[in-house]
Amino acid sequence: MKIAISATAPHLDGDLDPRFGRCQYLLVVDSESMEFEAIENPAMSAPGGAGIQAAQLVAQKGVEAVITGDCGPNAYQVLSAAGIPVFGGASGSVRDVVEAYRNGKLSSIAAASTGPGAGMRGGIGGSFIGGGRGGGMGGGRRR
Repeated sequence: MKIAISATAPHLDGDLDPRFGRCQYLLVVDSESMEFEAIENPAMSAPGGAGIQAAQLVAQKGVEAVITGDCGPNAYQVLSAAGIPVFGGASGSVRDVVEAYRNGKLSSIAAASTGPGAGMRGGIGGSFIGGGRGGGMGGGRRR
């Protein structure tokens, strides 16, 4: 079975990236043979719509399941519409996550596991400076 996994590195011994839309890499893995294709996520630094772009990319690759830490509502909607189940809340190395999937130890999620834009607020390999709620360093606009 062909599965896509959000990853921090382009190999099976790298860790699962907890973010889907803004992960560093998407690994498309054949769960039987463990052959894989590592794709640097072109949506990682997108100003918006990263989850949608990442979901469309893996759907175009013909994956049958996605494994990640968290999946936002837009990405979840695209994957769901494509008939691709999402297995969320996973952690560990990509190799360990594939093994857990093969052994039936992961559960699919029935809805998005984060709110819109959650991946923009930092995490592994990224930060979002000056935005988000609260206005950044200045504490808001002065009059």
